[in-house]
Amino acid sequence: MTPPTEFHDIPTTTLADLLGRDQVMDFAMRPLWGPVPRVAGPAFTVSCPPGDNLMLHAAIHRAEPGSVIVVESGDLDWALAGGNVCAVAQRRGVAAFVADGLIRDLAEVRAMGFPVFARGVVPIPGAKKAVRPLNGPVRCAGVRVAAGDVVVADEEGVVVVPGARRAQVLADARAKLAGEAAQTLDAWEAAHRARIDSILAEHGFEG
Repeated sequence: MTPPTEFHDIPTTTLADLLGRDQVMDFAMRPLWGPVPRVAGPAFTVSCPPGDNLMLHAAIHRAEPGSVIVVESGDLDWALAGGNVCAVAQRRGVAAFVADGLIRDLAEVRAMGFPVFARGVVPIPGAKKAVRPLNGPVRCAGVRVAAGDVVVADEEGVVVVPGARRAQVLADARAKLAGEAAQTLDAWEAAHRARIDSILAEHGFEG
């Protein structure tokens, strides 16, 4: 089985070209500090209702090293996590948080170098009451994520590679990158202009 870490050298732009819009999270999911390293790892999925962060706090003690903790929430009023939660996750080997919501203590998170992709920050934490199963299917920023799917995130955004397709997607991505590396800018420009001019001609454009 292909280790998800092999995706570390694959840009999200390449994966987005191969997988399409359905596997790319909403544009508001951004790295909260930069420059952020690209992260790649198997999804450990969490569902938190608005205003509650209990299950994310539970997940940091249960996710395997190398995991990307993916949180379904959509809450824009309360923080899902802060500096200490991120520090413990980092110490336990969690690769990153991808959270459809907000965090706090951004300065601490930035200083420790823990990658967090989320919608933003807010200083007030949520409650810890709602118990939900861990590692079930979630929907994070518009994308369905199952435990074990490969999550790749960088400064361009977040892409989810379905676990059942990861070996083929990795092979296709490497072939695409190799082809692009072998092509000069002059060759790309010539092919690009020919393609654009052909499309324009098909639509009757003159000029």
